[in-house]
Amino acid sequence: MGLIQNVLAVIVVLGLLITFHEFGHFWVARRCGVKVLRFSVGFGKPLWSRVDRHGTEFAVAAIPLGGYVKMLDERETPVPDAERHLAFNHKGVWQRIAIVAAGPLANFLLALVAYWCLFVVGTSTVVPVVGDVTPDSPAARGGLVEGQEITAVQGEAVRSWEDINLELVAAIGASGELTVKARDEGASQAREHSLPVQDWLVRQDPPRPLATLGVTPWRPRLPAVLGQVVSGEPAAEAGLAVGDEIRAIEGEPVADWADFVRRVRGHPGEALSLDVARDGELRALTLTLTPRPKTLEDGSTIGHVGVGVESVAWPEEYRREIRYGPLAAVGQAVSRTGEMTLLTLDSIRKMLVGLISPSNLSGPITIARIAGDSARSGLESFIGFLAYLSISLGVLNLLPIPVLDGGHLLYYLVEAVRGRPVSERVQAVGLRIGLTLVGTLMLMALYFDLMRLW
Repeated sequence: MGLIQNVLAVIVVLGLLITFHEFGHFWVARRCGVKVLRFSVGFGKPLWSRVDRHGTEFAVAAIPLGGYVKMLDERETPVPDAERHLAFNHKGVWQRIAIVAAGPLANFLLALVAYWCLFVVGTSTVVPVVGDVTPDSPAARGGLVEGQEITAVQGEAVRSWEDINLELVAAIGASGELTVKARDEGASQAREHSLPVQDWLVRQDPPRPLATLGVTPWRPRLPAVLGQVVSGEPAAEAGLAVGDEIRAIEGEPVADWADFVRRVRGHPGEALSLDVARDGELRALTLTLTPRPKTLEDGSTIGHVGVGVESVAWPEEYRREIRYGPLAAVGQAVSRTGEMTLLTLDSIRKMLVGLISPSNLSGPITIARIAGDSARSGLESFIGFLAYLSISLGVLNLLPIPVLDGGHLLYYLVEAVRGRPVSERVQAVGLRIGLTLVGTLMLMALYFDLMRLW
């Protein structure tokens, strides 16, 4: 069922992003008097198509991993004299620039609308209160303590752990100090803390900003009660069921869920005796659980049993609703879209100079998994992921690489400055370079996707 949800989620996400991107090209092309021959969502044989009164064929094709707008163009097909004025290559350079730029700009507009909807409807989050500080960590050396609420990072106000993570990731490569403002419990004013760092998160895969900082977010105590038992995993084979509370392991009381997880992980392949309370206090059971050994990326082995914790309600004082009026939400949406765009560009720069590992590249498999996870987490998470992916698509398409929109824009800008088009020979060489670069990036992303699965 999870695989089906992931596939459906990625089809919906990519379908929306591609449709908006191609509609941007299509809409501006029509306004500039260019005849559009085909608007296709997907590649390959059309599953559905129809032709409108302007002679444009709208199609949905079998392979939902792309799309295109085919315009009348003498460089691709002979054009009758009567329609030459409708051809893309006969339009002025600034009209061609507008048509090419419209696709990525449509992706930014989609992200802006998505963020606006989130800010108007309201997003639920938790107050970023420090739960624990690792001894001798940057957070401990900077004076952060349990119970403080973080209010700013690197001079930027933050209201949630998501905001904090974004600011910390934006600081990748920093050496010296990270500045964090935090308010003590019951205090009205925040104090500034300087956290010493060196080569912050450089080549960490994946980046773990909070763990590296030495901060664990505050969470309500979780009893060792099972909220999920995966069929076919050791827990199900041992007879555990949803709602069971683990009271003791090998006769030693279990304090909470974290204690249960720690002890299970620490005994891969070993038979453990569990004291279990089922149906509250009505039935007590003794079961034998043997965690399955699981090897992590760093080579270490932990125990895995296939269970999830039963969720508990957060206290009201630790919950926060972020909501704005329709007008105020416009400014917030523009700000968030700009922040995510700059973060994406900065991440590409840092990957090129070696501060971020290339293994952080993601392909269709990872996108499908995250799309499915966000869909299962609720509409809010799904829309947030859609907005971020739309920004990423817009930024990537604007990179000055031939075969991408950014490469075409580069040629047209050169033409606007020089007064004549870039030669066909140069464009042909650029096309080969662009195809090589894009193909290499796609293969790398797919390789790292497969590595994550293994």
